[in-house]
Parts: sequence; structure tokens; C-alpha cells
Amino acid sequence: MRRVAEDYLGHLAVERGRAQNTLRSYRLDLERYLGHLDGLGRTDPPAVREADVAGFVTALRTGERPLAASSAARALAAVRGLHRFALREGLVPVDVAAGVAPPALGSRLPTALSVDQVDQLLAGCVSDGPVGLRDRALLELLYSTGARISEAVGADLDDLDPGARTILLRGKGNKQRIVPVGRPALAAVDAYRVRARPDLAARGTGSPALLLNARGNRLSRQSAWHVLRGAAEASGLPGAVVAAVSPHTLRHCFATHLLSGGADVRVVQELLGHASVATTQIYTHVTVDTLREVYATAHPRARG
Repeated sequence: MRRVAEDYLGHLAVERGRAQNTLRSYRLDLERYLGHLDGLGRTDPPAVREADVAGFVTALRTGERPLAASSAARALAAVRGLHRFALREGLVPVDVAAGVAPPALGSRLPTALSVDQVDQLLAGCVSDGPVGLRDRALLELLYSTGARISEAVGADLDDLDPGARTILLRGKGNKQRIVPVGRPALAAVDAYRVRARPDLAARGTGSPALLLNARGNRLSRQSAWHVLRGAAEASGLPGAVVAAVSPHTLRHCFATHLLSGGADVRVVQELLGHASVATTQIYTHVTVDTLREVYATAHPRARG
């Protein structure tokens, strides 16, 4: 079964062009699965049964270190892909993973800061040094465009059009979209481009990236996340708010604040690069919850 797994990962890398981070996640999930099968003595693909796959999901959720439902569902997705591949290659007569249901996912609403809290977060970046100017440009860009961190650090200098006040972002599946950039973000990016980027670029080998690290190379996703986390910790925001900050926080704020301001959900869908409006509609629940809170505290008949 291990040979099949290696062939499958090779297929994902070469023929499907999956990202390295995705491949690493799949490899880890499949290693868990293969260990589970080894414990059952199932080393030959045709010997695996549907009950073995279902047992693997149960073990993930109830083992010594139980995984969250979302992590278990991701692992099952890797296992399903493996068994589909084995069937297509003629290695097994049936896909035994097809009928195994993923664990139910709870409906988690994204955490969004208020407008004042975002202002406080962004105001934490006050350094005039090259790195400080870059950090402010990064955070302003994330909030202004709703970009994923990977999209922001993946942008090149030529993707920004200051005249049109837009930026070209490359999302999941390399799908491209052009997103407006607000004036405060443009001002922060312009300050970085003029006063900081030339200094950073001189330390590297000519990267086309818009956002550079201290060595003059493209800023990584991990480093960008540390910038956001550091800004949150230095902002003076309440500890519970800081603890809730995630790589998608400013993206969540972007969507929530647009919808709260009256933007159409389909426009927000396009700006976020969501394939389905159903994904965007989770933010409408957030804004309804906010309306309920305001109503409960402000309307005389809502109290008592």
C-alpha cells in the first residue's frame, strides 16, 4: 500500500500540479492512514475494507490525541483520493473509501474585529525603518483588498496599478482577479515602495515580489503571519481579541465590514475570489448577529 501512496503523491505533484504545502499535508495524513492499516495487517491494496477506512476516521477523532473534525475530514479527503487513484490504476476492484462519510463539521463563524479594533491594530505599525514600512504596507493591503496572506506575498511589483488603484491577485488554483485598493493602503504601499523597498531589494538578487523580506527575497507566508501576530500583540487590544487573531483575520474583517456597510454579497464574493456565493454567505450570518446585538442593547422593547 505504501508504494501506491508514493505513486499517488507523485501523481498529485506532477500531473495535478499541487502545491508543496498541500503535498506535505497529504503525506502526513497518508502516513497516519498507512500506520493504521499496518496495525490491521492490511499491506495489500485489495485487502483493505470500508470498515478499515471508517475505523481510521473514528481513531482520528477518539484516539490518544484526537483531531478536530476539520482535520479528520482533511485526512479522509487524502485517503479517498488514494483509493480513487488505486481504482483508476486497476489496482483494486472497488473504491472502499467512497462510502465513508466525513465527520460532521460545526458551523464556526469567522472572527472579525470591529472597525475601531482594526484601526488600533494597523496603528501599531509605526516604525519608519524598511521592515516597519513593509509591515504597515502588508497589513493595510490585507485589510483593503481582503487578500489571503498567500495572495498578498505572491503579488509582484508589476501587479500593482497605482493609477487605477487596483492589484492583481492570484488565488486558489491560480485563478486571477483584480481588486480595488483603498487610498490609505495605497499611501502605505507607496511609502514602502519609495522609502523601503529599494533598500530591501539591494540586499537580494532582484526578486520581482512586491513585498520583500530583510534579505531582499519574497516575503514568505509564515513571515507575513508573524507580522500580523506581532502587530496584534503590540496593539494594546484585549488579550482575548489578540488570541483570536488568525492569518485570515483581516480578510474576515474586510468581508464583514463591507457587508455591514451595505455591499452586495455577490460583489463581496467576487472580491474575495470565492467560487461559490455559499462560502461568502457565512459573513452575512456574522452581520446579522451584530444587528441582533445592537437591537438587544438599543431598542427599548428588546430589554427586560
